[in-house]
Amino acid sequence: MKPEKYVFWFIFVYICIVTPVYWLMSREIAGTFVLGFTGLLGGMIAAYLTLTARTFGPRPEDRGDAEVVDAAGDVGFFAPKSIWPFWAAVTVSVIFLGPALHQAWISLLGVALGIWSCSGWVLEFYRGDYKH
Repeated sequence: MKPEKYVFWFIFVYICIVTPVYWLMSREIAGTFVLGFTGLLGGMIAAYLTLTARTFGPRPEDRGDAEVVDAAGDVGFFAPKSIWPFWAAVTVSVIFLGPALHQAWISLLGVALGIWSCSGWVLEFYRGDYKH
């Protein structure tokens, strides 16, 4: 994880240098805060990668003597098919449709739909064909 760690530390340091320069040149508050928080996010990711690299040691991708088989194994579990992302997208659309039409009840309907769709997505593998 060394290359990733160095990239994010560079982002952190660079943004920390650029933020005060931006403030001095523009005197604009919103952009200064956005740059500052961007630097903090880069620092958080860099710190996480630094701590994780110490815990796990070098990955096969980071070693020069590694073979392809060293990185073999389970990548993760992926759903074969699911309708729940579609319902989550419909939920977000309905929630944002309320303010667009100046109708709060549509957003409340979207929140109710969101509770249903989020529950279905989270509990997808506890029932049906792909039950664990």
